[in-house]
Formats: sequence, structure tokens, C-alpha cells
Amino acid sequence: MTGDVFDPGQLSRCISCGFCLPACPTYAMTGDEASSPRGRITLMRALQDGTLPPDDPTLAEQSSFCLGCRACEPVCPAGVQYGSLLEQWRVHQWRGRRRPPLARALTLVAGQRWLLRLLGLVRGAARGPAAPSPTTAGPAAAPPTTAAEPAAAESGAGEPAGQLMLGCFERALYPAVSRAARALDPALAVPSAQGCCGALHAHNGDLAGGERLARRLGEELPGTIVTTSGGCAAHLASVLGPRRVRELSTWLAGRPPGTELRVAGRRARVTLQDSCHLRNGLGVFAEPRALLRQVADYVELPSAATCCGAAGTYSLLRPNDSRRILDAKLDEIEAAGVDLVVAVNPGCLRQLRTGLRRRRSAVRAVHLAELLAEATAPAPPA
Repeated sequence: MTGDVFDPGQLSRCISCGFCLPACPTYAMTGDEASSPRGRITLMRALQDGTLPPDDPTLAEQSSFCLGCRACEPVCPAGVQYGSLLEQWRVHQWRGRRRPPLARALTLVAGQRWLLRLLGLVRGAARGPAAPSPTTAGPAAAPPTTAAEPAAAESGAGEPAGQLMLGCFERALYPAVSRAARALDPALAVPSAQGCCGALHAHNGDLAGGERLARRLGEELPGTIVTTSGGCAAHLASVLGPRRVRELSTWLAGRPPGTELRVAGRRARVTLQDSCHLRNGLGVFAEPRALLRQVADYVELPSAATCCGAAGTYSLLRPNDSRRILDAKLDEIEAAGVDLVVAVNPGCLRQLRTGLRRRRSAVRAVHLAELLAEATAPAPPA
């Protein structure tokens, strides 16, 4: 018997009702029960009680085939924490040399703080002063409430002190995103020596490493952590507590709108691709839409809430499956007649840009921070 792979309390919550099936992208692709959350939990139980051997090929395939989008969680009447179960499953399935070599290489790179800092400097990611730590912030800083969720450090005005998280690969691939975020709020501190949040590790078979990196980042960025990555926001919130973490759209919510964004002499038409973890893990989806409606004509995609196929490393580990999911999304985007599709996660941004470029589409994929910064930038002289 295996017995210790999963948290028994989490595993027992599933009542096999099937509400998760219509929400699951891989079940929609295949119609195979094993490729649904309910089917995968059945496999997890078989692994836990020893009905299936640990090296069963179906276990290996389904733990990899799952996108980890967590779309099953909001529709589950029993409150099953499927994302947590999947992370535990991959810790078991991908232990040691069983972890895909590419996933192992990416997590190794992401764990090198000196390399991340160098990449950020070379690529021109945002730079700025560090905010004072809670121990030196003076009387405005409230004492910690718990070890996992310390109270945010505050500025002299009594507002939480925001510290911009640069991300690991985002600072190298999309340095303009952090620059745009800081342009939107120049008061954001940007400590340059910060490391990875650990989301990449947690989702790729190293849950302990992912939690350790998240806690370390929480120490490096005291106060409120502001992130431009939906997936990182969800992971950090699960480790540090939701009070410590703000995704950019929630940080900017309620601020004065920018100027109207125009394309070809008219108000721009834009749409949004949700970050799966941001929407399904933290329930954040209204805020970015509200910001977009302030500066452009917003068009809702029928599948905006469903995965684009990026899913962290999924597009690299399973490119064919990822592309099948993306192609239907691209059809919708082009049919919507929009000028721009907006992402709130760097992985989604990469996925959309790659797909649109492959189709030679006129639609441009941008990060929310970039679009809002463009809308607030001074107009060029006539």
C-alpha cells in the first residue's frame, strides 16, 4: 500500500457528483472519464490504497495530461481542493529522475537568485528603491498577526507599502511588464535581489521547494507583494496568506481611469484571457475587466474563463495538447473582431503571442500592465 501520497482529508471530500466534468478542458477534448477531475481523483484513490501500482502508466499519463487549471474547483459543491491534490500527485509521480528533464531544468534556473537578478538587469526589468522592512518601518507598521500571514508594512499615509514582484522568467522574457506596472504606480518599491516565488516548483513536482521559495520571497518583500502574474499570486497567497498578496488589477482597482485607448482613430476593442489560477484560485476576474472598460470597448470571449493551454510548463511539456486547446481560443479571438487580447499572466501572454504570430493575425496580445500604461501615457504632439 502507498498510503501517504495524498492528504486523506482532501482526497475524501470528492463525492463523485460529476459537476466538474463540463468544466474540464481535457475531458472536453477526449470525452474520457479518466481525463476528468472525477476520474483522476479515482486514480488518486487507487494509488493511495494500493489498488494501482505506483508505476502504472495511466497514473503517469493523467498526472501529466492535466492542465492544473483548477476550473473544477469553483463548480465543486464539496469544495475539493483539486489543485493541491494535483501538486501532491506530481510530487509522487515526478520524484527523482522521473521529473521531466525540461521541468527539472526550468526549476533549477528559477532557483538561482543571482542569475535572475542578472537577467533582470540585462533585459531592463523595472528598477527602484526597496521599501523599509516591517522591523524598520516605524510606528506605522502593524505587528504580525500570524507566522504565515504577517500584517502588511504601511507607508506614512497609512496605506500598505506595495513591493513589486519581478517574477523569475517574466523579468527576462517580458521586462516591459514590470516597467509598465511601475509607471502605473511609481510608489511601488522594486527590490532587485528578489528571487523566484516557487510557483514553478510547486506545480512541477517540488512542492516543498515551492513553499520554501515563497516564504523566502515573503521575507525579501515585506509588506504587500504586488505581482503581474496570476499564477504567482495564487501560489504566494496559498503559502503566505491572501492578505500579503495583490495581483496588479486588484492593486489598481478604484484608481482614476486613464485616457481612452484608440486604434485607427476609434476607441480600441479589447478582450481578456483570464489567468486560470487567478480566477479559480483567488476568485479575481472582475477587476481586470473593470479597468479595461475604463479605457476601451470591452468584448467578452465565450471561453475567457477557460484555459488557453499555457498552464505553466504545460505548453512546453505537452505542446501538441496545448496547441489543440489554444487553436479553439484563437478562433474565438479572431471572430470577436478585437484589436487586442489582454493577459494577466506571463505564460498566457507567451501562449497567445506565439499562436497569433503563427496565424499572422492582426490581433495584438499585451499584458494588462502594458495596455494600461499605454492608455495613461501622454499623447504624442499633433
